[in-house]
Amino acid sequence: MQRILIVFLLLTVFNTFAQFGLQQDRVKIESYLSFDKLYPASEVKLAVKVNVEDSWHINSNKPYEDYLIQTELTIQSNHFKISKISYPKPHDFTFDFSENPLSVYEGEIYISSLIEVSQSIEPGEYPLIIHLDYQACNDKACLAPTSVKDTLRVIVADKQSAVNEINQDVFKNIDLSYSSLTRASEDDDIISSTLEGSGLFLGLILVFLGGLALNLTPCVYPLIPITIGYFGGQSEGSSGKLFMMGFLFLIGMAFTYSVIGVVTALTGSIFGVLLQNPVVILGIATIFLVLSLSMFGVYEFKLPDSWVQKAGGAKQGYFGAFFMGLTMGIVAAPCIGPFVIGLVTYVAAKGDPYFGFLLFFVLAMGLGFPYLFLAVFSGKIKNLPRAGEWMDAVKHIFGFILIGMAVYFLFPFLPGSISGYVLPAYMVFVALWLLFVEKLANNVKGFKIFKIAFSVLILAIAVYAFFPEEKNSVDWKPYSDGVIPEQIDASGVIIDFYADWCIPCKELDAFTFSDSRVIEESKKFYTFKADMTKSLSDEVEALRNKYNIVGVPTVLILDSEGNEVKRITGFVNADEFYKMMKI
Repeated sequence: MQRILIVFLLLTVFNTFAQFGLQQDRVKIESYLSFDKLYPASEVKLAVKVNVEDSWHINSNKPYEDYLIQTELTIQSNHFKISKISYPKPHDFTFDFSENPLSVYEGEIYISSLIEVSQSIEPGEYPLIIHLDYQACNDKACLAPTSVKDTLRVIVADKQSAVNEINQDVFKNIDLSYSSLTRASEDDDIISSTLEGSGLFLGLILVFLGGLALNLTPCVYPLIPITIGYFGGQSEGSSGKLFMMGFLFLIGMAFTYSVIGVVTALTGSIFGVLLQNPVVILGIATIFLVLSLSMFGVYEFKLPDSWVQKAGGAKQGYFGAFFMGLTMGIVAAPCIGPFVIGLVTYVAAKGDPYFGFLLFFVLAMGLGFPYLFLAVFSGKIKNLPRAGEWMDAVKHIFGFILIGMAVYFLFPFLPGSISGYVLPAYMVFVALWLLFVEKLANNVKGFKIFKIAFSVLILAIAVYAFFPEEKNSVDWKPYSDGVIPEQIDASGVIIDFYADWCIPCKELDAFTFSDSRVIEESKKFYTFKADMTKSLSDEVEALRNKYNIVGVPTVLILDSEGNEVKRITGFVNADEFYKMMKI
């Protein structure tokens, strides 16, 4: 009996080693870098040529069956890390051991990636160990999962050393064969490469101009009338005072963005994460309410008398302008488009908080620069008749607008059954108040006509909101883990990542997803909506990490094999989206 047991154990050990040896021969890899030397805090392309033995295959990086092991490329190093990676397009084959087709790689393939070099690395030579984990199969059966490795010697040089491109034939073929690397949109790559290729001064000018352009995005639209109203409500001051208030408004906005830039550099967190935190949402709503009370004369923003004397007679309103800028920076932050999302990705990859502070400070200066002129322009209102009483009435109107903004930001806390009626009900109240209760400046004929017209307009909008027009739209299903089938028997998958507070998300629903051509084409896809409104729950955090969602709106279009082929950030019209769906 003991002899039989010993023989059985020896056979088992022999079998294990034999199979291990067989597996090692099934796949070979050879690795290439795109530069002969690297600098600290730089990036380099890595290409790994994988040769799979004839009559064998390995599973793709996204196998269809749960029991199959995915092919995965990793590196082992304390000084280098993979930031982005691209796997080749797999093939579908039906084998004897499986009734359904499997997603596999065969023959010679290339896996490409971007490697980040640590900022703190010292010049010298370092090993870069590349691992490929895989599971090899033939037409009959699959072997146990295993791995193969390759080691490159990487030379890290100082800034004075020349760096040359190498292996250009290899990377030329890869660029022609593969789509963009995963976890980065085309816009992100363009922004990153532009900033990398520019000097610091030119880069800051480009960021400033980008900030100016952001004033044309949907999230910034509401800021313009609110800002005019806020400064116009205090326009009895001199132009110098209004300019100073506009400057403080700009500084407040720059402060908000600079803090976000530092946090992004330190954590790599998403830009829109602020408005997924209930504390931040309540804080924003509270600030709007506090500012609205000042419009109704409950108090005035005023420095302590001792500070006023030391500051040379600073006047009331300065604190209000600064806090208004802080708030408006947060309001605009989450959904101001691909430019900021690309900038966030770039700063997060850099990991330098000082650089992040500088870049986002300049961005905010560009975004807020026009408000200096809006502040001074608002002073023109003071030339209208009976300025004192008339301006009190104007302040009341904009006080109601600020309260409405607070209500809008509280939507995520309201039950879904009533959230759609709260704002229209508030608008009806405001309209009736202005028509029948508010008596200020009624003796100014022009203003009275304006107030009546304004009240009737918001009353009409409120009534319309109570009875919304039924609009056709894409047949969205709520997204959850496992809702996407393993085998996609459609043109692909569309996932719309949205939030209730996101203005461009609502524009997509109203103008893009309601288009008849988009609706008809969407029937060829699985269509899902992923709700990013709620607080930082584990589910939402996992969703962001899984799909690398930097901000909302983000729309992902996946092909029939589950590979991302298009990432859309910000609003696009129906014509553009329809073309993007033709994958």
